[in-house]
Amino acid sequence: MKKIYVVRHCQALGQDADAPLSNKGMEQACQLADFLSNYEITQIISSPYKRAIQSIEPFSKQCNISIVEDVRLKERILSTTDLTDWVVKLKSTFDNMSIRYEGGESSHYALKRVVDVVEEHRNLNNFLLVTHGNIMSLLLHYYDSSYGFNEWKNLTNPDVYCISIGQKVSIKRLWANE
Repeated sequence: MKKIYVVRHCQALGQDADAPLSNKGMEQACQLADFLSNYEITQIISSPYKRAIQSIEPFSKQCNISIVEDVRLKERILSTTDLTDWVVKLKSTFDNMSIRYEGGESSHYALKRVVDVVEEHRNLNNFLLVTHGNIMSLLLHYYDSSYGFNEWKNLTNPDVYCISIGQKVSIKRLWANE
């Protein structure tokens, strides 16, 4: 059975690509490394954003698995304009995955790029993707349509899910009790 572990980055000091983890986020990254060491992971593929890389570095070093950066795992751009009602707009992109705001990506487009990453690694078992909340929730939705806006709202920093693919697909939140 193939297992894809999907990790949302730890607490950061902002949303920019170069935003680092906060002090609490650095502590979370160490806790995340210990937590993930309980799972058999063969490869790490991460968003190139600083907060994603910093979130998985302790695990990478602990397990001696190099981090492969993939720009397709970066955060989704909802819009390049300031949206005061961005949460309402984001919810609408879960209801209609074709909606695209000025300078932004539709859910369909953002989903395609993360699914392309998964497909390129379909021959691997037990690999880990490090990404961002919106991309994570779109990937979970791809495998189970019941995942949507409310599940996105309930994500934590960090968060970890496992997608098991065999005869059936199952999704399990692993970080829920952490």
